[in-house]
Amino acid sequence: MAKFSVNRFVTHRILKVRKTVKVNTQRLRAKTLASLEEIFNLAVKIAKGEVKHQRSSDGKEVPISLKQRQMWARIAAYTAQIMNSVASGFDERQIDIQLNELEKLVNEARAKAKDAET
Repeated sequence: MAKFSVNRFVTHRILKVRKTVKVNTQRLRAKTLASLEEIFNLAVKIAKGEVKHQRSSDGKEVPISLKQRQMWARIAAYTAQIMNSVASGFDERQIDIQLNELEKLVNEARAKAKDAET
């Protein structure tokens, strides 16, 4: 039976796990940033007025109001904050909270769209 140092074995395992976590975290961070960038770009286009209409729940095209564009500007700004947070460090719990808030903002914008329809 080969003799080995327990400390050396544990240290080796810790380094291996740390490397795996770092690689996986970087990959996850890159994917998350790419998805957030898509959301940001779309929100900016809507806020700038480049997107003039949106489809309602019944499939009709409805013009986007100034108030809705303002909401989308808020969504873009908040998305940029999340992107900054993800780029500086990856705290899954904090990102979950931020994504829930972003989803809430998008739902509010959607509700404003439904109000504009009626």
